[in-house]
Amino acid sequence: MAPQDSTSKNSKKAVLLLEDGTSFIGKGFGATGKISGEVVFSTQMVGYPEALTDPSYKAQILTFTYPMVGNYGVPDNKTDLGLPLYFESAHIQVQGLIIHELCLEPFHWASTLTLDQWLADEGVPGIYGVDTRRLTKKLRTHGVMLGILQAFEEGEEPDIEALLKNGKSIADPNLTDLVKEVSVKKPVKYSVDGKKTVVLIDCGVKYSIIRNLLKRGINVVRVPYDTSASDILAYNPNGVFVSNGPGDPKKCVKTIDAIRDLSEKTPLMGICLGAQILALALGGDTYKMKFGHRAQNQPALDLESRRCYITTQNHGYAIDKESLKNTPLQPWFLNPNDKTTEGVHHKNKPIFAVQWHPEASPGPYDTELLFDKFAKSLEAP
Repeated sequence: MAPQDSTSKNSKKAVLLLEDGTSFIGKGFGATGKISGEVVFSTQMVGYPEALTDPSYKAQILTFTYPMVGNYGVPDNKTDLGLPLYFESAHIQVQGLIIHELCLEPFHWASTLTLDQWLADEGVPGIYGVDTRRLTKKLRTHGVMLGILQAFEEGEEPDIEALLKNGKSIADPNLTDLVKEVSVKKPVKYSVDGKKTVVLIDCGVKYSIIRNLLKRGINVVRVPYDTSASDILAYNPNGVFVSNGPGDPKKCVKTIDAIRDLSEKTPLMGICLGAQILALALGGDTYKMKFGHRAQNQPALDLESRRCYITTQNHGYAIDKESLKNTPLQPWFLNPNDKTTEGVHHKNKPIFAVQWHPEASPGPYDTELLFDKFAKSLEAP
């Protein structure tokens, strides 16, 4: 039984307006309403439940380049180690969703509702029936852009002129403290009765990261992003983990200060935003990329072993390789496509970070070995 597209049943209209005045008119799904954010694209083919709940997408309007989305529906809240198995946070994190073709009649044994209904339930608007190839080519040429997405009620007509006026003053979410919005508000403990404990600094952590630590017998204390080094050390951790998250890493001033102090006292591992924060804490610099890496097939070349891994990535900022020359960090992984730094490690201490997601979810699990490497570092005297 093949998935069936039921677009003919829907007459709700929607508009996407980019900051340069370019507009895309399509059909609305999910919630009605108007939102704004940074328009980005992902080339992933599967894994929309995980992607939409990834806190790193906070304040972004996500475009999937794969033509049909929603064909296997939305799964239930089955848990693994006390955390939802198919979602990376408690709710949808993207501001809005842009796709080419929407499937309203999914076919999958684990499906509990449609993508359309899920977005509607969580108040997130979407647009489909647009040329996502044209949009993606524009974003690759120009770079990511601010945009407005409005999904209208049945029978309501778009007012393009009004949207064009709004498009001249779209707020840039990267100028705000996005990490504050996604970080846990107070410490949360996850115990598997392990012999080792890690404090995880939550900058917008994906549940799969916590799950990977727990299944290695490591207890986790998840703390707010602005927790001080002294408060973190009060837990007597065997190591500290800095998570992924949204926005400009330079906004995370308190996290950077804490990591600078902790780097002298404990093993450290960082992922994505955590890698950028680690670099900033130890004297490096970061910059905003033209359109970022958001995919499940980004290569990461180990500069030491010369082995290349295929990885899941979601980041719009990167570490400046040249800035590492006078720091205790050295480049570890490189992206062969655009030569950006994908990983760093300390020259003498058990401290390292990567720009991609070794926990995947979705994507390849080839680099889960990095969690093993971190777990082994916790054994150091």
